[in-house]
This record gives sequence, C-alpha cells and structure tokens, in this order.
Amino acid sequence: MDEQIMRGRVYGAEHDDPGPRPGHVYRELVGGPLDGLLLDVTDWTGEELARGATLPTELNSFGAGGRAQYGPRETDPQRWDWRGDIP
Repeated sequence: MDEQIMRGRVYGAEHDDPGPRPGHVYRELVGGPLDGLLLDVTDWTGEELARGATLPTELNSFGAGGRAQYGPRETDPQRWDWRGDIP
C-alpha cells in the first residue's frame, strides 16, 4: 500500500472514514508495517499505554495471522516505535 495513502489514517478504521475523530486520543505508529498510522488509545489505562500494543496485520514478515508490536518511545510517548513482528 502506498505510504502516503496510509499516513494519518487510524488503524482499524473503515476505509470511507479513515481520519481521526474529535475527542479521541491517538498514538502515532513509527516504523514497521504500520508506519504512519494512528492508534486510537482513548480508553486505555496508564498500564496499557506503558505496555504498548501487539496489532494484527497482514503487512508483516509473517503474512496472514502475523502481528506487529509497538511500544512508547522513551523520549516521546506520543509516538510508538515498532519493536518487531511475531507470528
């Protein structure tokens, strides 16, 4: 998928409504297969935010069924860095 098309879209959002919603809280995914997407973390606890996320995606080194791991950047927790793919 073209990187510019994905940038600024919300992970898991519908194609006809891909943008961020007012009143929601997002983290930017940096690097890896979901680079440039936003992750909606509106109702996440502090513990969940510190832990990061393992997100299902076919855009990883394992293909269908694989997941990409992202976690908060130490110097900028609003940006979550890719930590690798898992099956």
